[in-house]
Amino acid sequence: MNHRILFDYYEDDEIDEAVIALQQRPRIFYERVNYLELYDNHDFISRFRTSKETFRTLLRLIEADISPPSQRNRAILAPCKLYMVLRYLATGSFLLTVADLTGASESSACRYIHQVCRAIARHRSKYIYFPKNAVNMRKVVSGFYNCSRFPRVVGAVDCTHIKIQSPGGDNAETFRNRKGYFSINTQCICNPWLKIMDIVARWPGSCHDQIIFDNSSIKSKFETGILKGYLLGDGGYEVKPYLMTPLLNPTTRSQQLYNESQIRTRNVIER
Repeated sequence: MNHRILFDYYEDDEIDEAVIALQQRPRIFYERVNYLELYDNHDFISRFRTSKETFRTLLRLIEADISPPSQRNRAILAPCKLYMVLRYLATGSFLLTVADLTGASESSACRYIHQVCRAIARHRSKYIYFPKNAVNMRKVVSGFYNCSRFPRVVGAVDCTHIKIQSPGGDNAETFRNRKGYFSINTQCICNPWLKIMDIVARWPGSCHDQIIFDNSSIKSKFETGILKGYLLGDGGYEVKPYLMTPLLNPTTRSQQLYNESQIRTRNVIER
């Protein structure tokens, strides 16, 4: 029933009491489950897309950043916040559904998802980087060479669309990609063992892969000689002395072999 219609049933001196009655809702404490104990590793991975061991490692990494100052009033502890975030990222579910999973309110889920994601992102430089010395770089080159005999490759590059809800506002349509849905076009570069070495996640879905690469710090490092070797990309990229793409119309056996080797070696970023 509309609040204005409801108030018509009250005398003027009763309206304040009616407003208070509407605003006061009993506080309900929901059960909070320890999913590390509830599920075995297989079931845990199927629900959170990460293993128990990885969960514990991640929790140790960010626990100090996301723990509440005290445990008064049934404060939401760090493990519950991490359950919430991993479930949200694994399923793309509604906030209310994620909140119910951890016995929290919808507003708490919204707040803590941002908090935990920021805490994780602050550690990105420890895990996302190009090899910092010649020995490790040679291991990367050797790993790529073992894929399909393509020499001097230091990374495979590609972009992927991360689906989002419409951000609203005057520029919302810039996030609509060529497939018709809203997204962030995210550029990744990985090594032969599928580990991401560089990521750019700030461009709207309508941006072309080449535009993202042209404005990335990685291109600058190759242009200035800080990084040496080859990146492998698909046909959406412009050929550069350091960026190799497949030939569009291979005619000779050598060109066909080049394409086969390039595509097989680049396959790591597709996965």
